[in-house]
Amino acid sequence: MLNIEQDKSLVNFNTFGFDAIAQSYLAVTSKAELTQAMAYIAQQGLAYQVLSGGSNLLISKYVAGLTLHMQIKGVSVVDENDEHVFVEVGAGENWHEFVEFCVSKEWQGIENLALIPGLVGASPVQNIGAYGVEIKDVLVSLKAYDFEQSRYVELVNQQCGFGYRDSLFKHTQGRYLITAVTFKLNKQPTINVKYKALQDYIDKTVKKEISIQDVFDAVCAVRASKLPDPSVIANAGSFFKNPCVTQQQFDQLLLEEPNIVGYSVANNEVKLAAGWLIDQCGWKGFSEKGVGVYEKQALVLIHTGGATIDDLLDLARKIQQSVFDRFAVQLEIEPQPFPLLANSQI
Repeated sequence: MLNIEQDKSLVNFNTFGFDAIAQSYLAVTSKAELTQAMAYIAQQGLAYQVLSGGSNLLISKYVAGLTLHMQIKGVSVVDENDEHVFVEVGAGENWHEFVEFCVSKEWQGIENLALIPGLVGASPVQNIGAYGVEIKDVLVSLKAYDFEQSRYVELVNQQCGFGYRDSLFKHTQGRYLITAVTFKLNKQPTINVKYKALQDYIDKTVKKEISIQDVFDAVCAVRASKLPDPSVIANAGSFFKNPCVTQQQFDQLLLEEPNIVGYSVANNEVKLAAGWLIDQCGWKGFSEKGVGVYEKQALVLIHTGGATIDDLLDLARKIQQSVFDRFAVQLEIEPQPFPLLANSQI
């Protein structure tokens, strides 16, 4: 018997802390329960959506249909050799806790992704990344329920269509429901601290050979100094993607803004620091109607209480317009609407 709840509050299931009501809600804790839920959805002809950790979404005030909340747990080694360990993780596991577990085992590869909020199952959807590492660098495969074929499938890395904060799953909304992810991690560490903020922190604190634990600690310290804890200040992390411009556009911007921050990437493009652009437009620390811009990092929008999703989106539009007016650069919002459409996953 499925334990489906009616008119369920989702205020504690989105890190912005916006009030929201799910018409129907089911916490899915096993593959068997998911299979039963799929049969129920088909029998009743229900619209549905899948909720993960709620850390990268803009939730509607009322979520119609059935909301499936992924809570499938489990961490297991499925293969290993002298150089690598292959770890399968349930979609409902907390991402940061999994990173912390791997560091304790001295399995290297995801320590740069510490303190990213959310659950493991959502990590491939967003292709989460930080400090020079992305999920695509360590993901071997994932298991999912394919609604189009009405069966469980396994997709390997190359089938996931990974891009910058992008994947196949963003473009096939409603088709796949991720249940587990397998990662390939290193037993022989390859330390990655090429980002200046990490290297500066390690230079000040580490007086020995750099370990995975050192990188993990540095990432946690640097992130904590820039990004607010969602349990303390409601937010969804970086609210805008770092935009890319052509080298020609960047050269022109340099003439007008000599201090502009940019990094060369593929296809003769330059990735700009969205936070810097927003800061230059004077938004850092702004607050109005219960929403605002975090005082330590202009890339983060916050909810201080009593506001609605519409208030936040209104602020986002104003920021986008001001950045465009000054730099002729269009900022793209990173968090996804929830539900994006009927039968969607985020």
